[in-house]
Amino acid sequence: MGSEGDANTNQRKPRFLCLHGFRTSGAILKKQIFDKWATQVVEKLDLVFVDAPSPCQGKSDVEGIFDPPYYEWFQFNKEFTEYQNFDECLAYIEECMIKHGPFDGLLGFSQGAILSAALPGLQDKGVALTKVPKIKYLIIIGGAKLQNKSVAEKAYSSGITCPSVHFLGEQDYLKKYGIELLESCGDPVVIRHPKGHTIPRFDEKGLETMLSFIEKVQAEISK
Repeated sequence: MGSEGDANTNQRKPRFLCLHGFRTSGAILKKQIFDKWATQVVEKLDLVFVDAPSPCQGKSDVEGIFDPPYYEWFQFNKEFTEYQNFDECLAYIEECMIKHGPFDGLLGFSQGAILSAALPGLQDKGVALTKVPKIKYLIIIGGAKLQNKSVAEKAYSSGITCPSVHFLGEQDYLKKYGIELLESCGDPVVIRHPKGHTIPRFDEKGLETMLSFIEKVQAEISK
């Protein structure tokens, strides 16, 4: 029995690259997660936080709440249909995955969640992340779909087949877009919370759901 316990202790934790929200930072996302999420969740994951490649090009919504500097992954027009520096952003994420990886999956919030959910499809189509192992798992907090037609066609046309867990806030302004994203996922796990566009705390049911998802990931990567 002792050796079995030792084996469990030595299990590799699932490793996730964490992509922060628009005009925030890796340090801010790390603080949000470690302040809000239960210890039994964060201690089971190996989370790596990086800053987006572009310095903030306007006012950040977190000014006065979290200290700068702030960053953004890419820029977009008012309709969210045209992007600037998107290819550079994808190349930068790949560099981060090479430097800090290998990774089992991606965790993203807001703009980082939108990117995270699109990347498995873009990787499958051979237009992004061609030099790194396949993304196998997603943790999506306040996500949505990319609205640029040509990018969306590549990202979602085959569906998102990797296991994913999605946090949907009842008062999140992106909620309906998060539900649309679910329709492109093969077998999504959904954790609902009463808050808005934020990193939520877990209620009892959400905690149980999250730990079950992590357990499944842990079992698969330990095979």
